[in-house]
Amino acid sequence: MLRHRVIPTLLLRNGGLVKTTRFSSPRYVGDPLNAIRIFNEKEVDELLVFDITASRERRAPNFEAIQELAAECFMPFCYGGGISTIEHAERLFALGVEKVSLQTATARNLELITRIATKFGSQAVVAAVDVKKSWGSGYKLYWSASGRTERDWQGHLRRVVGAGAGEVVLNAVDRDGTMQGVDADLIRIASNDIEVPLVALGGVGSLDDIRVAIEAGASAVAAGAFFVYHGKHRAVLITYPPYATLERLMQNR
Repeated sequence: MLRHRVIPTLLLRNGGLVKTTRFSSPRYVGDPLNAIRIFNEKEVDELLVFDITASRERRAPNFEAIQELAAECFMPFCYGGGISTIEHAERLFALGVEKVSLQTATARNLELITRIATKFGSQAVVAAVDVKKSWGSGYKLYWSASGRTERDWQGHLRRVVGAGAGEVVLNAVDRDGTMQGVDADLIRIASNDIEVPLVALGGVGSLDDIRVAIEAGASAVAAGAFFVYHGKHRAVLITYPPYATLERLMQNR
């Protein structure tokens, strides 16, 4: 197993696989089941799957669709989107989901993290923390369902971990889908604030970006566009680096 995980991220919208840029302009890029089959062949260790409209539309996860994904997926995967009760989490685990990711629910109910962690273990609950850079006033916490921002992103980061989250997915909103490099400063600040594994998401456009994120303190690096697009015209091509390539990348740190 790699010293640091490198995790493909799939975004779902109305049942299709999409890719966004800075959390907007979703572009349809195919069938998520086909993507999962390809990642199975590539022997990917882990997968992140987010329904990007469930919380915004105030609906529960699409359990039927998730069951299809889980049946096809040979690797552990984390699901996020629309989870607002422990019953949602229980049902997802029963379907084969290994981890649940909470973002919108943590704005009003940190106890949900605690309840899931107490019943299923902290390793089963992931807090997704979206951070947007505001020129002139630094980083702000971003709530994707409402578009609202708050200044105290570091306080929220510590609170979700204190509530029992065993892992944090830190998403740099301004880097989402750009493939223009990770925000190393953001990763460094966050990794120094918490002691649980930090998954850096947003901006990866090369293997070197993965190395930069790890050197900044990320325990794992997640990416979407990097594994979906190919070439300057962004043709859709689901891919993943060979294991040996990633292994050399980790060894050369």
